[in-house]
Amino acid sequence: MSVATPLSLSAGIEPVRLKTPFRITGHVMDKVDLVVCTLARAGHRGRGEATGVYYHAETGASMLAQIEAVRARIEQGITREELQALLPAGGARNAVDCALWDLEAQESGQPAWKLAGLSEPSDLLTTFTLGADTPEAMGAKAAGLTQVRALKLKLIGDGLDAGRVRAVRAAAPGVWIGVDANQAFDRAGTEALLPTLIEEKVSLLEQPCRIGADDSLTGLNSPIPLAADESAQTSADIPRLAAIYDVINIKLDKSGGLTEGLKMARLAREHGLGVMVGNMVGTSLSCGPAAIVGQLCDVVDLDGPWHLSADRDPAAIYQNGYLACPPRGWGLPERKAA
Repeated sequence: MSVATPLSLSAGIEPVRLKTPFRITGHVMDKVDLVVCTLARAGHRGRGEATGVYYHAETGASMLAQIEAVRARIEQGITREELQALLPAGGARNAVDCALWDLEAQESGQPAWKLAGLSEPSDLLTTFTLGADTPEAMGAKAAGLTQVRALKLKLIGDGLDAGRVRAVRAAAPGVWIGVDANQAFDRAGTEALLPTLIEEKVSLLEQPCRIGADDSLTGLNSPIPLAADESAQTSADIPRLAAIYDVINIKLDKSGGLTEGLKMARLAREHGLGVMVGNMVGTSLSCGPAAIVGQLCDVVDLDGPWHLSADRDPAAIYQNGYLACPPRGWGLPERKAA
């Protein structure tokens, strides 16, 4: 959008429960409070959804307050470029930014993927994430996911992680496996676990150390690619991380929207890095823009709607390990009746 005209803004909190509690390092999630932003103009509307970044203490209430604080400026009419300076990276900006993309798709009659300069999207092979549990429980869950082709395991640094990896590999011998520590380890803990990860043919090790301790991984020479997640918030982080990590994990709640997410993906490629897209657990409304970034990625982790007790209509489609966004919904112009 190069020229902005007045907008009508509505925003609210929508709570949604997970199918089962989901455990990661230092956090157990059983519900999320989503913020949904709707922008309307001249009979068209666009929507965006955000879960927020839990380790930045973002909540539905805090994100909604951020949006309300700049309501007047948004309703004057704002471009995506202007939004980058108005709100900081995070869930609030993500909800507004994605609503602006969706609105432009409706107003222009062009799908968001085309507005982003991409080819028509293909279905995406996605990981399905197993929250941390006992090795036996995680193995049983993996065994039950018969159509899944890629798994991501949450590890928490409690001494049971090697057993978790072994149990899942035994239950799912043919699937791609990545592990995500969510900052659970230090350098020594990472080195201690590596032999098991290598033996069990793990393909990705995500965020082993805490934010700010990235330099401790220098010289690790891991044969398994290292991915930065919590350490990679926006494009400003990429030049610093490129010498330490092999992959950057982009999440739109971290980056503050699709605009910055696309910038991150392209900048990561310029630095010779692999690119991954993930999510903070949200409905299919947040899957739409993330799937656009997914077209530029090597690894896709967009199973958020699959973890929820209920999704939106239209819902993302999960089949044979692949994610397909529905033929109507976010970022796709509404077809008018003849």
